[in-house]
Amino acid sequence: MRLQTGLGLGVLLVFCACWAASCASPLGPGYAVEQQEIRVHFAPDAQSIHIAAEYHLRNTGIRPIEQIEVLVPCTRRLHCGPATIHWDSTEISAQPAPEGPRNAVLRFAEPWSLSAAHTLRISYDVLPPEPGTAALGFSADAFYLPAARWSPELPQVPGLFGFGGAPPKKWQLTVEIPKGFLVHTSGVVQKTRSESSGEETYHAQQTGEDGSPFVVAGRYTAQEIRGAQQKVILWSRSPASAQILRQASAPMATTAKAYNAIFGAPAHRLPVFWIVECPAPAGCFSHFRANVVALLDEQQPDQPSAELASADTVMVDPSKGAPKMAAAAAPSLAASWLGYGRSPGFYEQTPPMSLLPVFAAAQSRERIEGSQVRAATIRRALRLIAQNPPPGKSAAAADQSRDRAKALLFFYGLQDHYGPEVFHNAISHMLYARAKRGFDLDDLIAAFEQETHQNVAQFVRLWLKHPDVPAEFRARYEGAASDEQLPPRTATTAANDSPSKGETP
Repeated sequence: MRLQTGLGLGVLLVFCACWAASCASPLGPGYAVEQQEIRVHFAPDAQSIHIAAEYHLRNTGIRPIEQIEVLVPCTRRLHCGPATIHWDSTEISAQPAPEGPRNAVLRFAEPWSLSAAHTLRISYDVLPPEPGTAALGFSADAFYLPAARWSPELPQVPGLFGFGGAPPKKWQLTVEIPKGFLVHTSGVVQKTRSESSGEETYHAQQTGEDGSPFVVAGRYTAQEIRGAQQKVILWSRSPASAQILRQASAPMATTAKAYNAIFGAPAHRLPVFWIVECPAPAGCFSHFRANVVALLDEQQPDQPSAELASADTVMVDPSKGAPKMAAAAAPSLAASWLGYGRSPGFYEQTPPMSLLPVFAAAQSRERIEGSQVRAATIRRALRLIAQNPPPGKSAAAADQSRDRAKALLFFYGLQDHYGPEVFHNAISHMLYARAKRGFDLDDLIAAFEQETHQNVAQFVRLWLKHPDVPAEFRARYEGAASDEQLPPRTATTAANDSPSKGETP
């Protein structure tokens, strides 16, 4: 019996090794994307942003394919017109998929035969947001497309061992804009070409290292600020906003230095960081960012004034003034510093991990403004967890606010329980190990268990599997005076608050 088990395990290991090394033939249906280009066209005084994607595909699976799915990026955050889809030279209609509104099924008139190559073309227009919505906006002389869900996606073919949809190792992002526009995109710009039509064309080669594609372009004026640790480029649309951006750059640089001091330098330091004035503030930010900024400062306005567009670019609204803009940008700076945007899950983080940038921003404020910030931030989050839904706010929205507040407090609980040094080391381990792949709660637990050699999962369950925060944590901070700050506990003093051995949280 032992011999048979060993043989079975050996066969499995050989199979896995061959599969990982691509030394075996495909085991399921699928296709390869041999070439890919996405074109962004923004005409002078444009009323829309035209997106055209072209994919050269080949059936490299084990059988003919009768249909594939595409993800069309038309959501509440991106208002766009109907998509036009061509399979080679023939227009093909898309049918809604049962998985969700973004998924569309393309059924072929004839099965896609083995080894056959075809060209898929998808085009649509991004339109101005409808009144009362939070869709992405743009102006006649500036626009941006964030590193999240503005271009089509090709999922793998369903079924056992199904595959397909992954971009080639190198592909082209082409941006056509009016002459005189500044442009910042993902990838490496290979060349530009001026045309008699009054437009310029930029070609940016994309690779897997670039993450999700993004574009920021407009009739901006650029300023450059060089510091000892970071080069910052400011893009403004007027002299007044240029001055505000320059004033805000100093506290932003101080915030970045605080992140380095608290958590250590990022594994992949960004050589340049862009701070760009929004093309249209009303359609520049998501509602989520306003809610999380309110956790840091209850004096912040409901309307957010900063949001991350890519790993190295933050969009801002200078009309709020330099101090408030710098404070609102802190979570976005933290998200970039923490390495967000280097994995497909950049904008899909859920609590508690989605609140890690907010915790980092709170830590920087505490370091810059004083120890009183800690107690004030924690008590603010505790009140959000305890209160009933305010008038006019749905129970679901209140639950989301409570979940975010509790997620923020979870990181304070970790820091209190294991001590600042252990927290610093564990977060640094996680960021270094997951620098190019993103991270989740399991990665956080693994990093803390590596650092402490303890069952950290038990502590996490104590926090996350109950509707309220642990009673000891609430009593400790609710009892603090409004103008004083209790020092963080060390791992030694926190041990007294640990669950007893064998206790199930």
